[in-house]
Amino acid sequence: QVPLVESGGRLVQAGGSLEISCKAGRPSHNYVMAWFRQAPGKEREFVAYIDALVRNTVYSDSVKGRFTISRDNGKDTLYLQMDNLKPEDTAVYFCAACTRNCMEFTSVQSNYGYWGQGTQVTVST
Repeated sequence: QVPLVESGGRLVQAGGSLEISCKAGRPSHNYVMAWFRQAPGKEREFVAYIDALVRNTVYSDSVKGRFTISRDNGKDTLYLQMDNLKPEDTAVYFCAACTRNCMEFTSVQSNYGYWGQGTQVTVST
């Protein structure tokens, strides 16, 4: 088990920036990690991915160029820097650790076996 706890979500104005984080409750440096989000009335969707050695990152088209995923393996913490936020970015953001089929990039949610409880990000107009 890898307990994951997200934090940092809040209300922010459109065009603003916000960084959210995800702290693992045990060493997580060997895990591929990702951020997902779920907007009201919509299914949860992939946002960003980072491999264990920070050699590869992948973003969804909707956030590419605006969001940056990073990690500090020494602190067992995953980050998501979000810039130029838009109202459509409003969602609960979840971090997740990959537990199967992790050798290459994956955005398939069933490949991520450990999930946090989520943190709410609300972008106002």
